[in-house]
Amino acid sequence: MEFSELIRTGQAQAELLRGPEMPPLRGTLCVTGHHLLLSPGPQATPDLWLLLLRSVDSIEKRVAGDAGTITLRCKDLRVLQLDIEGVEATLDIARSIEALSSLESVITSFPFFYRPKGLRLGEAWHFHPPERYYKRVARETRAWRLSEANEDFSLCPSYPRAVIVPRAVDDDALALSARFRHGGRFPVLSYYHAPSGTVLLRSSQPLTGPQKRRCADDEELLRAVLAGARPGARGFIVDTRSAQAAKQARMTGGGTEAKAAYPGWKRLHRPLERGRPLQESFVRLVEACGDPEQSMDRWLSRLDGCRWLSHVKEALSTACLAAQGMEWEGACILVHGAEGTDSTLLVTSLAQLILDPLSRTMAGFQELIEREWIQAGHPFQLRCAHSAFSHTRPKHEAPIFLLFLDCVWQLGRQFPLSLEFGEGMLLALFDHSYASPFGTFLCNSEKERCLCEVRTRTHSLWSGLNQPKEQRKLRNPLYVPNPLAIWPSVEPQSLRLWQGLFLRWTHPPEPSEVAWEKVWQIATDQEKTEGSQPTDSASEPQP
Repeated sequence: MEFSELIRTGQAQAELLRGPEMPPLRGTLCVTGHHLLLSPGPQATPDLWLLLLRSVDSIEKRVAGDAGTITLRCKDLRVLQLDIEGVEATLDIARSIEALSSLESVITSFPFFYRPKGLRLGEAWHFHPPERYYKRVARETRAWRLSEANEDFSLCPSYPRAVIVPRAVDDDALALSARFRHGGRFPVLSYYHAPSGTVLLRSSQPLTGPQKRRCADDEELLRAVLAGARPGARGFIVDTRSAQAAKQARMTGGGTEAKAAYPGWKRLHRPLERGRPLQESFVRLVEACGDPEQSMDRWLSRLDGCRWLSHVKEALSTACLAAQGMEWEGACILVHGAEGTDSTLLVTSLAQLILDPLSRTMAGFQELIEREWIQAGHPFQLRCAHSAFSHTRPKHEAPIFLLFLDCVWQLGRQFPLSLEFGEGMLLALFDHSYASPFGTFLCNSEKERCLCEVRTRTHSLWSGLNQPKEQRKLRNPLYVPNPLAIWPSVEPQSLRLWQGLFLRWTHPPEPSEVAWEKVWQIATDQEKTEGSQPTDSASEPQP
């Protein structure tokens, strides 16, 4: 298929309305295979306005007289209006955008054509391999090993080629455990907590079914986990489903770990919403944020009614539970829900941010995203197919990754000195997870990325974000390394709406870039002042 077959009109004269704080742009509108471009006239600014078509979530068209209007609602929550000369041109451009923005083929998406200056293909894809984290673990304990039993993705299609497992368990036992777990997601190490010598694991639900089946190798795997921890260690299984949901899952082939089969492990249910309820909550929040006419009482009622902040609270509370079990009780923690690719990853990644100072650095946070979301099999292609504006009924969409980013923003707000990255990094990750010129968030698993040759044919997002000119916008100038755990408050008065995301296009405060630049300037001036002053040791005589 050629892109030209889907482009009905090459160009038209149009005016672009970008929001309440932005001046309109008028010029020539062009549709290409991946972008919508507007080139202002020679008397206007020479800047070219560009929109990645993949970022369009929904499109509405209206015609009146000899002109028409197209409203584009984008996955990054922008709402754009195009006033176009000519009815036929309006309809043709709208059809072209509809067709090009909804292409399902991965290899025809823009990352496979994006070739920016200064970046080389294959660069930065090697930044965060599983082997790198395993070296950190191996420095602390000999109880774990790096297994390549999934080298051909035959054990688990949603796991990476290499995973960290107990040294006492061989690859044959892993294969049998994988057959006993939903989607083959047998328990693997997510994080080793050196201060307590305990571990955080993740998996999917066991396939016990109504017959209450057992798997000796799966049981042995979890026994080996406790044996490899400190003497007398116990374990908690944090199930992100309600007890009732877990019981119902057993009737359809799923289930939970039987207490008698897993001595030393205790199951805790901490239900977290995912799927359609979470997507609907996101949609209702965006609708409330986009209504400028409502009263304050109405706004507060809609904010409470969408329950988004309740989801934030529940996610942070569950992550704190897992972190407290490791830090305070010296327990090993296994997290899973049903499939182990959504709320499971939400909990394990947040728990690491709470406990691990390295995960709160810029490089460590990128590694956390890569290891706990991308390589761990979060299905980005399915979950981020649409944002909050799509008119289609949700199928697989769910803003689990956005919920994670919101929770991280709450951590940054409560601990403003403890994260090396700032809000700009979180906004960039949100934008790129839904539509990006980079290949990092493409596909649903490492297996799919290998089949599509993503790592060799597209650029890594990390290579773009780690450019010096980008780092200034993404880093926190107030960062001070904090070796301690950070325990967030989840009381209602402590959680805030993330205005920098949900209101950034409708009620922008002082432009965030300007405010950020002022903070950077203050921090830079302070460093210069401190650097120009003599130190105490230099100014005082030596004994």
